[in-house]
Amino acid sequence: MITVRDVTKVFPGGVVALDGFSLDVCRGEVLVIIGPSGSGKSTFLRCLNGLDAIDSGTIIIDGVALDKNEANRLAIRREVGMVFQSFNLFPHLNVEENINLAQQLVQKKKLAEATASTHALLTRVGLLNKANRYPDELSGGQQQRVAIARALALHPKVMLFDEATSALDPEMIGEVLDVMRDLAAEGMTMLVVTHEMGFAREVSDRVVFMDHGRVVEEAASKDFFTKPLHDRTRDFLSQIL
Repeated sequence: MITVRDVTKVFPGGVVALDGFSLDVCRGEVLVIIGPSGSGKSTFLRCLNGLDAIDSGTIIIDGVALDKNEANRLAIRREVGMVFQSFNLFPHLNVEENINLAQQLVQKKKLAEATASTHALLTRVGLLNKANRYPDELSGGQQQRVAIARALALHPKVMLFDEATSALDPEMIGEVLDVMRDLAAEGMTMLVVTHEMGFAREVSDRVVFMDHGRVVEEAASKDFFTKPLHDRTRDFLSQIL
């Protein structure tokens, strides 16, 4: 589903976020990405859907190259949904309107068709009864579930989660992880940057450990946590487990 080869991303001031980064992701795979702050995890996700332009290398998603061709970039953005740490809901729109918007603008759906799809998505994340509420009337966990529903509205082939639970109170984390578990069980291709190691152990097929913009180690989830090969990986896991 995703092929990344020798990708480099350098920010102004010479900060190297990705340094010859390469990775493959299979269709239907749940890949968890972990690593210290500043290791390039979030930048990698942002490069995957074109929010950050890469300086060199290649990214191919479902056979489409993410390059300077605007049609390709738009096609990939329609196929790659992203959920951020901050919920990024439009505060002046209610829940239903937040999810309807992209369907109407991008997919050119009529209001009734978009609303029917939105209600199905809200049912899926357990929030149909909040359709007419505004973001500031929802808990953090509810807002993040709305953000997931909004990302799913365009029927993406890949979902990216950038520390989707890190801004939530502990008691709200579970309700968001439950939705993510359901997506994984349905076969959605998912890349998840997270500090929730319990979730990573339970749901991921493979774990990638990043540091300094590179892949230090990658392994099947069951092996990664029980017998890491690299000293740097072992040191990191000893601090978070």
